[in-house]
Amino acid sequence: MFGRQFIYSSAHDWPHIKSWLTLRMQPDTSVEGKVREVMDKVSRRGDEALVEYTRHFDCREFSIQDMQVTAAEIENSLLQIPVDDLDIIREAAFKIRTFHSRQARNSWFTTDPDGAFLGQMTTPVSRAGLYVPGGQGGDTPLISSLLMNAIPAQVAGVESICIVTPPRADRTLNPYILATAHLLGLDEIYECGSAWAVAALAYGTASIPAVDMIAGPGNIFVTTAKKLLMGQVGIDMIAGPSELAVLADSSARPDYIAADLLSQAEHDPLAGTYLVTDDADLMENVDNELENQLLSLPRADNACKALKDWGGSFKVPDMQTGMELINRIAPEHFELCLQDPWPMLAKVKNAGAVFLGHTSPEPVGDYFAGPNHVLPTLGTARFSQALSVQNFQKSISILATDQGYLQQHASSIARMARMENLEAHARSVEIRLKGE
Repeated sequence: MFGRQFIYSSAHDWPHIKSWLTLRMQPDTSVEGKVREVMDKVSRRGDEALVEYTRHFDCREFSIQDMQVTAAEIENSLLQIPVDDLDIIREAAFKIRTFHSRQARNSWFTTDPDGAFLGQMTTPVSRAGLYVPGGQGGDTPLISSLLMNAIPAQVAGVESICIVTPPRADRTLNPYILATAHLLGLDEIYECGSAWAVAALAYGTASIPAVDMIAGPGNIFVTTAKKLLMGQVGIDMIAGPSELAVLADSSARPDYIAADLLSQAEHDPLAGTYLVTDDADLMENVDNELENQLLSLPRADNACKALKDWGGSFKVPDMQTGMELINRIAPEHFELCLQDPWPMLAKVKNAGAVFLGHTSPEPVGDYFAGPNHVLPTLGTARFSQALSVQNFQKSISILATDQGYLQQHASSIARMARMENLEAHARSVEIRLKGE
């Protein structure tokens, strides 16, 4: 079932594997021109452009009056959701909030031996915009995406948070999205999607005030718009297709591993799924399980293509070598399906999230346990990390020095400025000594 099989014995085998992985990492620039055109139109025409695009792609009868969801619509959504489902969403939100509450940075202040007052003041961004994908015409509401993006922003202290999400053909939103927003205390929601929604968040329109930070997943148009806006507004990350790597020994169950790999493969035909093991029988048994489980999977077409194009099994001589390979791949999700996974945890250097043991499947992290599921993909876990409270915070450096400090250090500061041929910098310090 896996499209590729590899043997990895040492670093000498990595170039061949890397060349295959790199093919999946090639950026899709085919839509960049269209996205630039959309963004330009939104920046010039504002709401008019938003309505025009929404009518063309999402809802033919859409008008500017439909743009913002009313408080009554948000509150009424609770009546459309089973009570048990609301309780599950509340519990997931509580666990996610509890986890993220430990991430917030604190301001700090100190004085150095020469009397300078130094510090770092942590403040939240003023306003954040959260993108929630429509999900097959609104039929697959991405509740978890809203929870994972909104809660870190709230814990960070962001006072103004808005949501943008594309409308269904009948000018409504899925009640699960509205109900989740209500449970989170969010009431600024706009029926607007794709690249034009991202542009509206960045530039602002008459209906949608501009934001300082944009977070949330989306299709290639959303991702490209976010990429083009980097440097103009805060962006959470540029995420690629989902991926899961499993390091397994002979204690692992083939049916468990196959189910976990399919949980990622069903996302997208570009999803990456990798099994790394020293057990040849396990590789064969997992392959058979994948075929069996695909027979009853609703999204079998997606999963089958992902497995054939970007699924790989890797035979390694031992778990230490397997861990070396995992760190080179730097997967978004990484499952340690070992009889005793804990000693191996310290050897993990590059991964978005780690799941330890046979009873910690990746979807537990996607929905419920608490850690964020917005994670670095395509090898970027080598230098980046999960979305967190810190994405919605910024640090301001604080400095206060008195006349005595200047008398002691002005000559050194001025000399350093003149080393760089910046005379005005030197004079800015020296002028404060002339009156003494």
